[in-house]
Amino acid sequence: MTNSTIIKSGLLMFLFTLICVFFVSLVEKTTKDKIEVNEQQLLINRLNEITSNYDNSILDDKYFKDVELHGIKQTITIFPAKQRDEVVAHLIEHTYPNGYNGNIRLLTGIDIDGKLLGVRVINHRETPGLGDKIEARKSNWIKGFKGLSLANPEKSKWRVKRDGGNFDQFTGATITPRAIVTAAYQILEYFDKYEVK
Repeated sequence: MTNSTIIKSGLLMFLFTLICVFFVSLVEKTTKDKIEVNEQQLLINRLNEITSNYDNSILDDKYFKDVELHGIKQTITIFPAKQRDEVVAHLIEHTYPNGYNGNIRLLTGIDIDGKLLGVRVINHRETPGLGDKIEARKSNWIKGFKGLSLANPEKSKWRVKRDGGNFDQFTGATITPRAIVTAAYQILEYFDKYEVK
């Protein structure tokens, strides 16, 4: 191979690499905006599954807090739901780190009286066909939290039935429902301690 052949091959490879990088960047840029729009729409859908009883621009009124919650330091997002400029509920986006396969991102609604409006899963990596029954589209199980509070049921009953509590677990998947029950109780405790005035 001559030096000119090596240089030509190197230039062609370099040019090919530049073209590939350009197209990958272009695809990433065009899909990034679509992904953000889809994530925003998913969040709005989850918010409205929990409560649609607000007249403020809930996404614009959100704020962030750095807290110690569920045994980890994390940034939670709080969406205040208002009617005529009065807060009637808080919807809190938070992460519970101890699912069967890691983090479970949740959205929990709590009214000003400290009652759950609902719990919804934003994302998770739980086992398909077992732990993914925490999704509202796969099972009604997660809808059973509506109306519960720190006092209803009493603290010792905020467990899955296998642990002596009130909450069903899934056949073959106890860790995932146990995680959601624990997360719901702990966010109620956090709300009661820090958010209720």
